[in-house]
Amino acid sequence: MRIVWGIVLALATSPASGETLVERGAYLVGNVMVCHNCHTPRGPQGPDLSRALSGGSQIFEESRFKVSGSNITPDKDTGIGRWSDAELKRFLVSGMRPDGTRVAPIMPTSFYDVLTARDLDALTAYLRSVPAVRHEVPAPEYRMASKPETPTYAGKQASEAELSDTLARGRYLLTIAHCLECHTPEGASAVHDFAGASGKGGRTFKGPWGESVSANITSDPAAGLGRWSDDEIKRAITQGVARDGHKLKPPMAYAAYAGMTAQDLDAIVAFLRTLPPRS
Repeated sequence: MRIVWGIVLALATSPASGETLVERGAYLVGNVMVCHNCHTPRGPQGPDLSRALSGGSQIFEESRFKVSGSNITPDKDTGIGRWSDAELKRFLVSGMRPDGTRVAPIMPTSFYDVLTARDLDALTAYLRSVPAVRHEVPAPEYRMASKPETPTYAGKQASEAELSDTLARGRYLLTIAHCLECHTPEGASAVHDFAGASGKGGRTFKGPWGESVSANITSDPAAGLGRWSDDEIKRAITQGVARDGHKLKPPMAYAAYAGMTAQDLDAIVAFLRTLPPRS
């Protein structure tokens, strides 16, 4: 019965676009939520897609935790092959593993509680469809409790009907792409200042690229995107080129965002115009 249901789920199509759930899930994972950034091993040329989603090679370490992106392929021993669909969906929206432990906040599940029921089905269908890869990553190390956060625009599940509105669609995509995770500074205790500085930028990221600082993506005309044209914003998102022509550094995932649909890019730009100015 489980096999039959899995086939039905994978072949189900979205009434809006005609895409299958697996296709929708692949799009969300690869081009919106950019899961490969953390969950796929990296080679000299970037993510090694021959081992897609089998666990990231990079380590995320701070005072609260030391973790790696986990194996989210269907491998039963080192991945999520033994998780039920319900357990996987609960994890995505709550950060709670089947064993009752919570994932480190580097995994942006606090943004994912807005995911529509159909998109949760799509993500589940897609993750069931990728090749199982046996790859054990280091066990997570939790050093202290992390305070729960409710990001701006998160906190309530969206409906498919809402996504027909351009601004609502843009808000949804901006949220599940967890843009405000990087583009909001942290306040006390490494908690994001969503209340006072959402979208203001200013977070520093260090990696093989050196050091990068997230940009202000609010509508502020001087510090933010207020004077940028729609095409300039889209170029930054999909090509990693700022208004003044300089190249943006990782972790901005412009190579992945280049695969976004025109409709989704238009919606994101429209919604970015509504972000309250911060400077």
